Amino acid sequence: MSRKFGIPATPSFEATPMVLGFLAALALLAYAVFDTTSYPRPKKPKAPQVSATWYQDAVTELVATNGEAEKQFKAGNGKEAGELVEKGEKLAAKVLSVPRPTLEATEAASDTDHLYGRMLAKNKNYGWARLQFQKNVVRWKYWKPTTAESDRRMKQALAAIAECDKHISQ
Repeated sequence: MSRKFGIPATPSFEATPMVLGFLAALALLAYAVFDTTSYPRPKKPKAPQVSATWYQDAVTELVATNGEAEKQFKAGNGKEAGELVEKGEKLAAKVLSVPRPTLEATEAASDTDHLYGRMLAKNKNYGWARLQFQKNVVRWKYWKPTTAESDRRMKQALAAIAECDKHISQ
């Protein structure tokens, strides 16, 4: 065995404690990464079932809340209207959370967003108002099947956005 600079002429492998420890750690790491049987698989979330009772009650309450908020807004009671719109937003989120919300629920949620956008525009918060109107544009742009009412609501939202843009640029 001739050595040059301390390197053996023939390679040899010795199972030193450091090498054995490294191999054990590598095996443990491989087991942890590739072992899927020891952990329970997460269950897929189930879509909420639309039962006529809670869903229709929530839609009816949202329509009534929107009507009352509209009355309060027209009467100049901004604070009361704002509280009703806040309640309406929670109800709208609830009725839109189902996989295929009904047309009535979508219209009620759209009315809530449109009223809130008008309230924001009245307070000169045109950027936030524009965001509310954009939600309606997207909502009605992709509504299937397209109806005269969905077209009317989309045009209404586009007109409101144009009005906000006019005030933003000033």
